[in-house]
Amino acid sequence: MKYFIIALFFLFVADKPVVAQPYAILIKGGHVIDPKNGVDDVMDVAIKDGKIAKILKDIPQSQGKKIIDAKGMYVVPGLIDLHAHLFVGSKAGVFANGLSSVSPDNFSFRSGVTTMVDAGTSGWRSFTLFKEQVIDQSQTRVLAFLNIAGAGMVGSPSEQDMNDMNAHMTSLFIKQYPGIIVGVKIGHYSGKDWAPFDRAIEAGSLAKVPIIVEAHLPGYPLDKMLEKMRPGDIFSQAFKNTTSERLSVVDDQGKVRSYVMAAKERGILFDTGHGGASYHFATAVPAFKQGLVPTSFGTDLHRPSMNSGMKDILNLMSKYLNMGMSIQDAIARATWSAAQSIKREDLGHLSEGSEADVSILNLREGKFGFLDAAGKKLEGTKKLECEMTIRNGKVVYDLNGLSSVK
Repeated sequence: MKYFIIALFFLFVADKPVVAQPYAILIKGGHVIDPKNGVDDVMDVAIKDGKIAKILKDIPQSQGKKIIDAKGMYVVPGLIDLHAHLFVGSKAGVFANGLSSVSPDNFSFRSGVTTMVDAGTSGWRSFTLFKEQVIDQSQTRVLAFLNIAGAGMVGSPSEQDMNDMNAHMTSLFIKQYPGIIVGVKIGHYSGKDWAPFDRAIEAGSLAKVPIIVEAHLPGYPLDKMLEKMRPGDIFSQAFKNTTSERLSVVDDQGKVRSYVMAAKERGILFDTGHGGASYHFATAVPAFKQGLVPTSFGTDLHRPSMNSGMKDILNLMSKYLNMGMSIQDAIARATWSAAQSIKREDLGHLSEGSEADVSILNLREGKFGFLDAAGKKLEGTKKLECEMTIRNGKVVYDLNGLSSVK
C-alpha cells in the first residue's frame, strides 16, 4: 500500500510543473505612460519586493499573487506635487507647526501622489521638528525646500527678519539631509532689500540645489527676479494675475512678456503653485497657447486651497488637458519633469529596479467645470480620477476595490 501511494504521487503530482508566482502585484492591461523610458502603450507591470520588476506586453497572470485589472486605465509613475505645505501642528493662524498646513497622507494617495515637496514651511531652525513630526511619520515620501527665513513660515515679524536669513546655516542643513531637503525657498518677504533673495541664491549655490520663488514678494520687480535666478531655479505661482504682490507673466494684451520667455529659454523652470489665490485662467490660458507651459504641477496645497479652485493635482492637470495638453505631456510634467526639477532622478519613472510608486488613473469623459483662484470657470470634457495608488510596492489607495479578492 505504501509503495502504491508513492507511485500515485509521482504520477499525479511530481511530474506536474510547479507554477511560480514571483510577483507580489501584477497590473494587467493598463495603458502605461512612463515618459523617462519612452513607454506609451498597453503593457503589464510586475512588482516584487517593493520594486518595479518587469514591464512587458504580456506577463502571464499565473505569475502574480495579486492581479490588478487596469484595462481602460492609465498606469503611470507616482505623481510628484512640487509645492505643498505639510508642517501641520497645533498652532493657529500659521503654516509652520500650524493648522494652515495639512497632513500628507490625508491628501496624497487619493490623488495619485506618492511624493510631496513642502515649499519652505520650515527653515533651518525648525526643520528638525518638521522631520520628526511629519516626514518620519508619513507613508507619503515627503521632501522639502528649506525657507531662507530660519524659523520658516511663522508670519511677521519673523519672516521679515533679515538677521535670521542665514545662507551658511541653510546650506549646512541641506547638506546634512541630502535628497530630503531639495532646495531653498524665498517668499513672504515684503521689503525691497535684495539681501533675502541673494541669500537664498547663495544658500542654493553652496548646497548645489535650486531655489523656488513664490509670488509673495511685492517689493521685487518681476524682471529683476528672473534676471537673478539661475538655470534650474523654479518660479512658482507662475500664472497669477497682476496684483500688488507681483506683475503677471503676460501683459495687458495677454502676450507673454519678452523677458519671461527669455528666462524660460535660459532654463528657469515654471511651476503652477496654484494655491488659493495664485492661479488665474486669464494668465494661464494665453501663456499656455504661447508656449509658456508649466514644468511641474505644484498645487500649493494647504487648508484653504484644497477647498477652493485648486482641489488637488488631478484637478489641476485636468485643467491643462482641457486647454489642449496631451495626457502624455501632463503625466510627464507631474512625474519625470518634476523629479528632474528637484534633482531626484530616482523618482518619477517605472524603470526596472526602481521603487514601485505607481498611480492608476481613469480619464473620465463628460461635462465638467474647473475653477481658478478668482472663481472663473473653465468648461471641459475630460477629468482625471485616481483609481489606485501604490507606494513602495503596497496598495495604499483603492477607489473601487481593484485589488480586492472576489
